[in-house]
Amino acid sequence: MSYFPAVPQIPFEGPETDNPFAFRHYEKTQTVRGRTMAEHFKFACAYWHTFTNGGGDPFGGPTRVYPWDRKPDPVDRARDKADAAFEFMTKLGLDWFCFHDRDLVDEGTTPAESERLLAATADHVSEHMADTGIGLLWGTANLFSHPRYMNGAATNPDFAVVAHAAAQVQQALDVTIRLGGENYVFWGGREGYMSLLNTDMKRELDNLGRFLGLARDYARAQGFTGTFFIEPKPCEPSKHQYDYDAATVVGFLRHYGLADDFKLNIEVNHATLSGHTFEHELQVAADAGMLGSIDANRGDYQNGWDTDQFPNNLHELTEAMLVILRAGGLQGGGVNFDAKLRRNSTDLEDLFHAHIGGMDLFARALLAADRILEESPIEAMRQERYASFDAGSGAAFARGKLSLSELAALAAGEPEMRSGKQELFENLVNRYL
Repeated sequence: MSYFPAVPQIPFEGPETDNPFAFRHYEKTQTVRGRTMAEHFKFACAYWHTFTNGGGDPFGGPTRVYPWDRKPDPVDRARDKADAAFEFMTKLGLDWFCFHDRDLVDEGTTPAESERLLAATADHVSEHMADTGIGLLWGTANLFSHPRYMNGAATNPDFAVVAHAAAQVQQALDVTIRLGGENYVFWGGREGYMSLLNTDMKRELDNLGRFLGLARDYARAQGFTGTFFIEPKPCEPSKHQYDYDAATVVGFLRHYGLADDFKLNIEVNHATLSGHTFEHELQVAADAGMLGSIDANRGDYQNGWDTDQFPNNLHELTEAMLVILRAGGLQGGGVNFDAKLRRNSTDLEDLFHAHIGGMDLFARALLAADRILEESPIEAMRQERYASFDAGSGAAFARGKLSLSELAALAAGEPEMRSGKQELFENLVNRYL
C-alpha cells in the first residue's frame, strides 16, 4: 500500500524550477568544503512530529487522521506507521530518522509487554532499514508523557519512578543498539521543578548525574560506541529545567564526569526560549568541544511557547552555519527536523512541502556561509580585532606568561577607541544572502 501515491520521488531541479515537489537548492551530492551536502547535514526525519502528531492543541482535538493509525492492534498500527515513514523518507531522499520509543509503538501495560511490543516493531523497522539503506541517527525514550513522570523521571522524588524510568531507558537503548543507532539522546522532559518549596535540587541533580552514568555504562557494556546527547531547554513543561541552556549543560556534564561520552544536541526553538540566539548556543557548545547535533525548527517570536515550526529564516541559519563550519562541523549527529505542521495544514502532501522547504533553506545557508568564509573579509576582520593578543605582551598574556602585577604595569595612558564595526559585519553577511 502506498500512503503518498500522488507524490513522486523528489528531484533536484535547481533554483529556477516552479515545481513544489522538487529541491531548488539542496543537491545532496554537491560538494562544499570537501564534503557533500548530505554529509554536512545528515538530515533526519523526526518520527514523532511527522507520523504521530495529529495537530491537536490545548484548545482542540486533532485535525489530521493518519491512514496508518487506524488498526486496533498496536503492532499492526506500528508496522503501518513504519511503512508510511519509510515511503516518505525514501521519496524525500532522507538518509536518517530519529525516534522516541513511544513513537515507534504504544506503551504496554507492563514493562515486559512494552519490551515485547518494541521488539516486534523493531523487526519490521529493521527490514525497512535493510531495504532502503536509511539509518538511525539517534533514539531516545519518552520520559515525560505518562502521568507517572509528572514529577520527573531520573529526578523524581519517588525511587519507584526512577526505577521504572531505568527500565524504559534500558529498552530504548536496546532498540537503538539493535537498529544500529549512531547516537542516543536524553531530552530533559520534566527533569526540573515547578516550585523550590518542595524540591531538593541538589539531590535531584545528583540523581540525574548518577542515572546518566548508569545508562552510559549499560550501553557501553552492550557494545554501543556512539555519542550520548543532552538537549538543552530552559522550561516547559517544567517551570525550570535542569538542562536550561548549553552553558548549564556543559557545566553539568563536567561536574558529574560525563563530558567524555556526552555532547549537546542544540535546538533552535529551545535556544530562543532560553533568551539566547541559536548561534549563541551553537557557539557555547562548539567552544566546549561538545557540538554534537541540532534539532531544526523555529519558534514564533510573538509566542513564548515551544511551537516547533519548520525553519524559514535564512539569515538565522546562515549565522548558524558560520558557527558550525568554523567548528569543523557537527560531531556525530546531524540535522533532525524536530518540527511539526501547523494545525491547519491538513494534507499529507504538506509533510513534503515542509521538509523540502527546510532542506532547501539549510542548503542556501550552507552555500552562503561558505562564500562568506571564502570570499568576504569577515574572517580577516575578526582576526584583526584581536591582533593585539598575537604578538608582544598581548601574546605573553594569552600564553599565561604574565602575572597580574606584570599585566598591571603595562597599563599606560587611555587606550585608543577601536570600533567594533558591527554594522559592517552585518552588511557583509547580508551581501551573500
